[in-house]
Amino acid sequence: MKTLTILFFFLLLSKSHADCDCSVVDDSSYRNKHEALVLKITAIFSILIGGFIGVCIPILGKWVPAMRPDRDVFFVVKAFAAGVILATGFIHILPDAFKNLTSPCLSDKPWGEFPFTGFVAMVAAIGTLMVDSLATGYFNRRHFIVDDGQKGKGDVEDNVHVHEEHVHVHTHAGHGHAHGSVAAGGGSSELIRHRVISQAKFKARSMAIMILFFSLTTPVGIAIGIGISSVYNENSPTALIVEGILNAAAAGILIYMALVDLLAADFMNPKVQGKGILQAAVNMSLLVGAGLMSLLAKWA
Repeated sequence: MKTLTILFFFLLLSKSHADCDCSVVDDSSYRNKHEALVLKITAIFSILIGGFIGVCIPILGKWVPAMRPDRDVFFVVKAFAAGVILATGFIHILPDAFKNLTSPCLSDKPWGEFPFTGFVAMVAAIGTLMVDSLATGYFNRRHFIVDDGQKGKGDVEDNVHVHEEHVHVHTHAGHGHAHGSVAAGGGSSELIRHRVISQAKFKARSMAIMILFFSLTTPVGIAIGIGISSVYNENSPTALIVEGILNAAAAGILIYMALVDLLAADFMNPKVQGKGILQAAVNMSLLVGAGLMSLLAKWA
């Protein structure tokens, strides 16, 4: 990906509009496709191995206490990861989406009349929120045991009992009371929500399938991209539109995940806020992760 900030791109847009050539061109003078292919293949195996190790660590915490996801070190690691994800969305992907969808190779109508990049990113973030909310609600309705014998009704009074780790939650008309020992120190709903993979009592086969899908998603995507990259003109309007929309959607999803699923949940966790050293560590880890990933844009 080329290093372009949104402001810099718009400053150069008028010049590039006059010089743009939307035909198939030989870009060997500034891009070595063979070296790029080697790096892409290396990335496939690196991401595959890294993803497999990463998803296995919290699952192993079910048997190895030191690897449990409620340890202080995991808050620091997740803050670093959130910084990397946030910078990836804002610095690496979103500028490329702006570049694609504001290309002079596209017609002014409608691409020049509406900020489609921001719109697609917003819709992707909202869609992710909805899927996340619906999935969590479905899990709650299926697995929580309600005292009155009816599952899924949370109208006025819900009495939820989660026996694992002795978590008991009673919610009465908008206010809650938590009883028992909660290892993560946070609200039980957050505890349960973030442990549906890592701590839920899935069978070994189910966990293996989830690990496999998680580990293969990105490598398979890279492989597909390598396969189709040689059969289309990347400067054609169709390619620019498809790539721009996908980039914008990916940026919106990554930004949502970093801010909501990782940062908001962990930074507001009582365990983090109750320890000054841990709070300082997660803030510093976030800045380091975002800073390092942003620095990579100089060469990306």
